[in-house]
Amino acid sequence: MSTIAVGVVLPSLTTQHQQGLDLRAAARHAEAVGLVSIWHGDHLAIGSPVLDVTVGLATVAAVTEKISIGASVFVPALRPLALAAKQIASLQHVSGGRLILGIGSGGGPAQWAAVGASYAERGPRTDQALDLLPGLLSGEQVLIDGQQVALEPAVPRPPFWIGNASAVALRRAARAGDGWFPSLIPPTEVAAGAARLAELADTPRVIAVGATGALGNPASSQQEIEQSIRAKYGFSAAGVPITGYPREAAVRLAEFQQAGAHHLVMGFAEGDWRHQCDLLAEAVALLD
Repeated sequence: MSTIAVGVVLPSLTTQHQQGLDLRAAARHAEAVGLVSIWHGDHLAIGSPVLDVTVGLATVAAVTEKISIGASVFVPALRPLALAAKQIASLQHVSGGRLILGIGSGGGPAQWAAVGASYAERGPRTDQALDLLPGLLSGEQVLIDGQQVALEPAVPRPPFWIGNASAVALRRAARAGDGWFPSLIPPTEVAAGAARLAELADTPRVIAVGATGALGNPASSQQEIEQSIRAKYGFSAAGVPITGYPREAAVRLAEFQQAGAHHLVMGFAEGDWRHQCDLLAEAVALLD
């Protein structure tokens, strides 16, 4: 069994300000310590400062060479579909084919209202995007709401990893995705989802997991991080955070790998971002 691939969520603007860091330095650091991917969320009106996902990923693509760049997760239904395709194609082009496209339909109603998009129609619009994006990215003539559209430059389609742990997301991953990308679930739920995905899909899919935690000697305990997740998202987070020194973190990474995960994307709940990356890379090295 190959070692689980491990990437990292880029630091928020608040963290960058507090730690004298920016996206360019963060991306170069993650690549230098050997992590395989760097990730940026797609958020609009969330009550805290955040960059546009395409600007953020284009920035880090320009200062790195090999590390994959990922959207966690891109929400195509917030945009006219041709615009979403143009943004995706541009990122794939400027990154030299290093894009991984997490795709979801999330975000609260306020985010959808801010752009005049229908929250109630987010599911059908996401399904339409999954159906039509491959043709749009390859430069084909595609019919969108009665209008023929062809975009250039054509690019190789990036992998589509379908976000969320829901039954709908699993069906989407089986029907139109290259991978399944749930977040903040314990290894037991990863294993259950992997089994269900194997039943639904005609060929194997990548399983990636969004995780959180704090390595080394964090100020917060694992239980406190679990409580924070519960307060923010409204569900139990027992067994979710990855904490401890590298050897302990490596044990947790192995648990996710044994549950069926091929890729894990770590967001840090606290601590110095660069040092957290160092500790995470040490944990990954212990798996070899």
